[in-house]
Amino acid sequence: MPKKFLSDFNIVSNDKLNESYFRLCIAYNGDLPTILPGQFAEIRVDGSSTTFLRRPISIHDVNIDKNEINLLINKVGDGTQTLSRLKSGDTLNMVYPLGNGFNLLSKGSSALLVGGGVGIAPLLYLGRVLKQKGVDVNYLLGFRSKKETIDLNDYNKYGNIFITTEDGSIGEKGFVTSHSILSKLLIDKIYACGPMPMMKAIGVFASKNNIDCEVSLETKMACGVGACLCCVTETNEGHKCVCTDGPIFNIKDLTWQK
Repeated sequence: MPKKFLSDFNIVSNDKLNESYFRLCIAYNGDLPTILPGQFAEIRVDGSSTTFLRRPISIHDVNIDKNEINLLINKVGDGTQTLSRLKSGDTLNMVYPLGNGFNLLSKGSSALLVGGGVGIAPLLYLGRVLKQKGVDVNYLLGFRSKKETIDLNDYNKYGNIFITTEDGSIGEKGFVTSHSILSKLLIDKIYACGPMPMMKAIGVFASKNNIDCEVSLETKMACGVGACLCCVTETNEGHKCVCTDGPIFNIKDLTWQK
């Protein structure tokens, strides 16, 4: 098992992106270890009387030159609400990097990165690394409405962006699986992260079209090291812990198609 680190990070900035999402830029006083696209961290939440366990947060982006990590976080409870109030100069403690990473395509291949809601978080770093490898990157991102979207300029640096919203306020109306681009792109591989119904629907599309597909499962992960067994999921090889055997799984290894 790859080495894990327990470290204190300094808050560089805390940017409010909309009413739901904020982005933390955190810096480590030293050299960062190798972090793979798709890995996550377990964040300690200080200052919340109702939050006793660490919170699993996807690695949004990594700047090795500055020893900085970005975390894209959705405010959904007391823990993330507390994190949203962090300011420059504060300290954040986390265990990282946890889980496995996406299996990366090689130069000349074409990838479709599909994200829904906060599931778009790990796809920025993935897109960066894929582009560096010479892969053609396309993003298909789904939101409920325009007001829930964030500034996507960073994503646009690494690939083409296609958007769906449930109310049609931006992009095509509907879900990601109904976007017209799916019938136009030549895709070697799909990477997906988001709500389970979305990923299962993408899995069905990938299977029908014989496209390799990996998904990042979003489950409750209290410990991040496979000790508490609260994130067990069923696979074709039996039950596995999402935090250690995943969070990245190939859909061929899951039981979704049964």
